[in-house]
Amino acid sequence: MSKHIKEEGAACAGCGVALQSQSSELPGYLPESAAAREPVICQRCFRITHYNEASSVAIDQDDFLRLLGSIGSTDSLVIHIVDLYDFEGSLISGLQRFVGNNPVLLVVNKIDLLPKGLNMNRIRNWVQRTAKEQGLRTVDVILCSAKRNIGFEHVIEALEKHRKDRDVYVVGATNVGKSTLINRLIRDYSDLERELTTSRYPGTTLDAIYIPLDDGKAVIDTPGIVYTSRMTEVVPRSFLGSLLPDKPIKPLVYQLNEQQTLFLGSLVRFDFVEGERQSFTLYISNALNVHRTKLERADELYSEHKGELLGAPSREELESIPEWTRHSLRVRSGEKQDIFVAGLGWIQANGQSGAQIDVYAPKGVKVLLRPSMI
Repeated sequence: MSKHIKEEGAACAGCGVALQSQSSELPGYLPESAAAREPVICQRCFRITHYNEASSVAIDQDDFLRLLGSIGSTDSLVIHIVDLYDFEGSLISGLQRFVGNNPVLLVVNKIDLLPKGLNMNRIRNWVQRTAKEQGLRTVDVILCSAKRNIGFEHVIEALEKHRKDRDVYVVGATNVGKSTLINRLIRDYSDLERELTTSRYPGTTLDAIYIPLDDGKAVIDTPGIVYTSRMTEVVPRSFLGSLLPDKPIKPLVYQLNEQQTLFLGSLVRFDFVEGERQSFTLYISNALNVHRTKLERADELYSEHKGELLGAPSREELESIPEWTRHSLRVRSGEKQDIFVAGLGWIQANGQSGAQIDVYAPKGVKVLLRPSMI
């Protein structure tokens, strides 16, 4: 390994993993020819940054759990970043057990993806209730968009209010915008000139990254937690661009009679099995094709036209995705509820008379009913 790598502390400035020049198949590979680059980043981070491509590498799970579990023994502020578009999919279950008595600041990212004109106070109240039901105790909840620079001043204000001369640990699931938000923190809260590697690919940050603050404390960025219960973790990486919206969602409203079916691309099937005629609003990426048919034709239609007429993913890509599991859900009468599919979005049931719904999604992907967010 070159002298330059040793001088840099043997850590990639982009993802934090230890640098090495022995094997291009392992995390942290840095060709000798690139060792003079400033800042020093591994080959994987270079390719993500310049060519929007990523290789599939991961840190050892034991190391990851040790890293997360060590937070409880510190006196720190914990910032838990979640994706509003995928709230239940990106919330870390059992986080309180890991962080102990340390205060948790819940930063809800990607509010820019919501349709314009919504009542943000109502959204914030919904977040607080849902987080509490999941067993998470928070000192504050901040809604923001790190990418669009919306509400970030409130993140800084809350950080200054609750940090109290402590280190800050930043935790979150993969692809919630954690590195993007930390890059904003670096620019606004520290003189350190560096940026983490940010991309649409899950698991970009591979090891803990210590970012010194002006007062001698640090922001510690931890690796993103991989939840295989999210659609983003089961589809091919080439399909993530279609699955993850990057601009405000345009809700799609469908008036359905019972015994009608919606296909969301070739990924998910939504059956309105029983109930009075009513409308359903889809909050999903507008890059996904939506196809309506009669329930009695759904099996045949999927068999003949998946990956083609029904839309992406292609038949070839579907071969790597787990087969469907059916989820039978009963929307209660008199309540507005969402049918949530982790990593995909949600469908709001707008009727007041209730409905029997069957959702078919790849095995392992979380599907649930919740009180409507909107």
